[in-house]
Amino acid sequence: MTGPRVLFATPEVAGFAKTGGLADVSASLPRALAQLGAAVAVVMPYYNAVRRSGQPIERTPFVLPVPLGDRVLACRVYRSLLPRSSVPIYFIEHSPFFERDDPRLGRGLYQQVMLGGYRADYPDNAERFIFFSRAVLELVPHLDFRPEVIHVNDWQTALVPVFLAEAYRSRPGYNHLRTLLTIHNLAYQGIFGRDVLPLTGLPGWLFNPTQLEYHGFFNFLKAGIIYADAINTVSPTYAREIQTPEYGYGLEGLLASVQHKLTGIVNGCDYEQWDPAHDPHIAATYTPDTVVERKPLCKADLQRRFDLPVMADTPVLGMIARLVHQKGIDLVLSAAPGFLDLGCQIVFLGEGDREYHDQLQAFRSRHPNRVGLYLGFHEGLAHVIEAGADLFLMPSRYEPCGLNQLYSLKYGTPPVVRVTGGLADTVVNATEENIAAGTATGFAFHDYTASALYETVRWALTLYHHRPHHFRQIMQTAMRQDWSWNRSAREYVALYDRLCQTVARLQHG
Repeated sequence: MTGPRVLFATPEVAGFAKTGGLADVSASLPRALAQLGAAVAVVMPYYNAVRRSGQPIERTPFVLPVPLGDRVLACRVYRSLLPRSSVPIYFIEHSPFFERDDPRLGRGLYQQVMLGGYRADYPDNAERFIFFSRAVLELVPHLDFRPEVIHVNDWQTALVPVFLAEAYRSRPGYNHLRTLLTIHNLAYQGIFGRDVLPLTGLPGWLFNPTQLEYHGFFNFLKAGIIYADAINTVSPTYAREIQTPEYGYGLEGLLASVQHKLTGIVNGCDYEQWDPAHDPHIAATYTPDTVVERKPLCKADLQRRFDLPVMADTPVLGMIARLVHQKGIDLVLSAAPGFLDLGCQIVFLGEGDREYHDQLQAFRSRHPNRVGLYLGFHEGLAHVIEAGADLFLMPSRYEPCGLNQLYSLKYGTPPVVRVTGGLADTVVNATEENIAAGTATGFAFHDYTASALYETVRWALTLYHHRPHHFRQIMQTAMRQDWSWNRSAREYVALYDRLCQTVARLQHG
């Protein structure tokens, strides 16, 4: 291997344990890095979901001593490979912290469903991920290679740079290490009371506004931003947005002050899993050259699966999302009666807040021949919707990167997006100018209003019904875009290389 040597620390990985897009990134990016010649290993907690994953897992001989407050806890390390790769993944075992998730009982990786039906964070989340962050650093000497960079992700691992600087830097084998912190969603920061500070073993004088303290609380993500050698977010636009009050969630001033070490790299799309040319979940495979003839077969299959009338000329709008305020479901529900007036069918897939579940169920009951609904997540149906819908709705209030718009582009299902974050960086709006230039790949609007969403869909349907040659052009242009992980991984390798060069300059004066 001639590329950088990277330890990738994450709280979740697709194929083992997943709650969202971070897990997809954590599975796909290390694979792509390895294909570019990097030496990479992944480390995550050993949840019950990992045990149930069906992946082959072996116990290693390593037992790590992990400091936690005034105790030292022993944790065993397990090992496997990322699916479809030779990339090793290590699991940190500690039963009291990580063997509690059970979907049957409403217990997830970070939250549990309470008696009232709402979700609440586990009260010991701070302790769990302080422990995990220390374990990541204790694992370093036991890897098959000597890492140069520890790449940490979100608040759950954001204390790794802090511990490295304050507790490990002087130890043999750690002085060369550099850290990269990726912020996947700034809204989740890991904010806890000051009383958790003794669990870190860090000196109390670090609890000040320029280091660990945040309005009287201990903010894990803020600490990581200050201590990490480099920071990135998952799109260039989001990297700029989080330096503003609208998107900064209280950290905009800090992020603006460290913009010299802040970059944005758009996530990639795993085309091994998401490609209509060889997708086993859809009724008919297709390419840009055959999309016009073959995609209608997928549309008919989608309509049948959701008990909708199979009508080829009726436009189908699809939405796959967490049903939460961030994703713009409030806009869609407000505009949806107008979409029906425009002659559309609408299909929803997702789960989230109870209020949106109730509103969608009521909407479906009022229009059973026009609206399809699946509450929950279903991998196969997600592929069916991406392939069968005519337009994909993604009007997010904010979207650090987004993956579904990348899937939609690949499947020739032009996304309708709000201009924010990664949506702004990946979708080219179908203005008359962009249509004439042959660069349009979807439809975009700026104002976070139901009327802006409605007017954008109405414009898309104008092309669909009255200028089908232009609509087909947008579909085919979208399908030919390259948003592969190979492209993203090259940018990460360049970022790692810059960090390693910094180390070399420091070591050689």
